[in-house]
Amino acid sequence: MPSLNVTISPVDIKARAELDFRAGDTIRVFQKVKEGAKTRLQAFEGIVLSRNHGKEPGATFTVRKVVGGIGVERIFPLYSPDVDKVEVKSKSKFKRAKLFYIRDRAAREIRRKMKSVHKQTKTEPKEIPAA
Repeated sequence: MPSLNVTISPVDIKARAELDFRAGDTIRVFQKVKEGAKTRLQAFEGIVLSRNHGKEPGATFTVRKVVGGIGVERIFPLYSPDVDKVEVKSKSKFKRAKLFYIRDRAAREIRRKMKSVHKQTKTEPKEIPAA
């Protein structure tokens, strides 16, 4: 009699479960994107803010990157067939499991830069065109 616990999945579940990345690591996630009849791979590179549910079937991880001064976060399912591969670019030594405070820190840095830009525009004298 055949076993009823057969799992057929396009994802190599053992390889995904053994991925070694934590909060704070910089990773690149390649995701399959459908455009019409074609599919292509799109890379999303950023810092891992959190990993949820460990190695369970519903495990997810959150990745954040800054594009044009705006923070973009995406939540990826670990065992999704749409996620083609995950590359670990660099490791870090954070001592936290969740790095949500990075959102505030990034906003603070942007505000500080905006203040310095604003001060520079106030101090520069305006040129009066000669008539």
